[in-house]
Amino acid sequence: MASSPFASAEHSFYGVKDKLSPSNRSYGGVEEERMQILFSEAEDWEESQDISSFSDYRFHGSDMMKKQAPFSEYQRQEQLQQLLSDYGLLDNLQYDIASPPIQTSLDEIAKFSRISTELQDIIEARKDKPFQFPLTSLELLKNCGSRLRRLSGDGVLNPNTENNKAELSASETMRIASAKFIQSSSVAAVDLVLPGHPYDYHFSCSSEDEVRNVQLAEILLGAAEKVGCQQFDAASKLLNQCDELCCNTGNPVERVVYYISEALREKIDRETGRISIKGLGKKMNLDLDEDIMRPSPPIMLSHQLVPFSQIQQFSAIQTIMENVAEAKKVHVVDFGIWSGVQWTVLMQALMNRRECSLELLKITAIGTCSQQAIEDTGKRLETFARLFHVPFSFKIIMLQDMLELKEDLFDLDKEEFIVVYARFLLKTMIPQPERLESVMKVIKKLNPCVMMVTEVESNHNSPAFTHRFPEVLFYYSAYFDCLEECTERDDENRTVLESVYSGQGIRTILAAEGEERNIRNIKIDVWRAFFSRFGMVEVDLGTASLYQANLMVKKFPCGSSCTLEMNGKCLIIGWKGTPIHSLSAWQFK
Repeated sequence: MASSPFASAEHSFYGVKDKLSPSNRSYGGVEEERMQILFSEAEDWEESQDISSFSDYRFHGSDMMKKQAPFSEYQRQEQLQQLLSDYGLLDNLQYDIASPPIQTSLDEIAKFSRISTELQDIIEARKDKPFQFPLTSLELLKNCGSRLRRLSGDGVLNPNTENNKAELSASETMRIASAKFIQSSSVAAVDLVLPGHPYDYHFSCSSEDEVRNVQLAEILLGAAEKVGCQQFDAASKLLNQCDELCCNTGNPVERVVYYISEALREKIDRETGRISIKGLGKKMNLDLDEDIMRPSPPIMLSHQLVPFSQIQQFSAIQTIMENVAEAKKVHVVDFGIWSGVQWTVLMQALMNRRECSLELLKITAIGTCSQQAIEDTGKRLETFARLFHVPFSFKIIMLQDMLELKEDLFDLDKEEFIVVYARFLLKTMIPQPERLESVMKVIKKLNPCVMMVTEVESNHNSPAFTHRFPEVLFYYSAYFDCLEECTERDDENRTVLESVYSGQGIRTILAAEGEERNIRNIKIDVWRAFFSRFGMVEVDLGTASLYQANLMVKKFPCGSSCTLEMNGKCLIIGWKGTPIHSLSAWQFK
């Protein structure tokens, strides 16, 4: 199998036509010289008071800086420093609108082979048990052989023989525990011993801590099985054992078990009518959708140290640039603008085009809450636009209900190219399908040149608890592994990310039912079926966008654990092979 460009540290990305695209289109509109933004070293700027240092990073801002400005260089510097501080941008961050990257063939960016079928017989033997891990969720278990391997530089997954003492990750631990749990629960277990299986290899080398972690995970699985069978007293006893062995400040396995245990307790309390004692669902009324609109320290920590967010944003911007290459007027419709930091990058990219000058960049932010936070974002963007002489307008459409969204609320211009940006937006309306349908009909009327969609790549929408549980177990194990590698264990902001954002998500997915279960992530294949109903077709992200994703991965110290794969035309961003997010581009026929 040809090596993947995502796995190779050395790869030419220039001068070859795009074999990823059916049309083999060229990227002549993309600048041959890299455009770079380096928002780093703000301390150096502050000491020098010299905004021209941007030119050292090929920011192409020197000509703009020579134009007459409504304020002094010192005032400009002061405003820029405050703006960068507000955004909390990543040190040493670079953005390259690259010259045409190499257009490698489909087989060169095909999925890494992670096929392992040794557990299939165990799965089949387990079918007649009261609690079944569904076959769809056991897809990860089928790949258990590869899940305990390390991604090497040539794109092949090999056993980890470099350091037998390397601590098992939470994901590896959960897969070992799941295999042992299924095997021990099967009447045919004695006939299903898997000699030479990677689990045997790893577990024979396990330390006492790793054995303890696997046992802890097995107890959690036993508790989940009892909850699925509505044997709540037995489940509570097992959860008590979990409490004695885990805490929310321990290793990733302990942390995952802690929050899933909380969710199971809350589900038991909901099912039995008891008041939740340990579960935080009733104690915490935090509106996460509103909270993430502000650049809070935990959100900034995630943006700066965890690669997922910047990979999504920079790759999306690259795809947008290719779709507005000939546009003098660009209108971005942003559903859930958050901090808006990605649009500062778009501003720079548009202003540095040589083929087509920008007459106006218009951003329309759609919101149902946090109007003040959206207004603050607009002010930051307006300040940035003034600093770099970007013709810019910003409008907010505030709604009480997404059903109120209508085409006539937008200020539209026949000459503008419309871009729709939906980042983690559509999933919020899955529990209310009439709203999702209504929004999609409005978007269709807008007829954007491209619609960028970022969503969680996991199936948390099943009505059956026994189907949702394995998905949650594996997804959040991988995410907590990511936080362990990218952040410090005792960082307070990491604790907030885990307890507030992840913890509440776990509880909602596992414990809530009906309309209260408002987190219902679905995978890209389901979105494809949904979008097709509105006459939408998936389009190539473009090889330049994939180049951007690869470039951003390399900028993070933990980037080697971040995996990039293609599912059709969709980019899947994962952690050591476990899918985390998807990025896709769409157009109307």
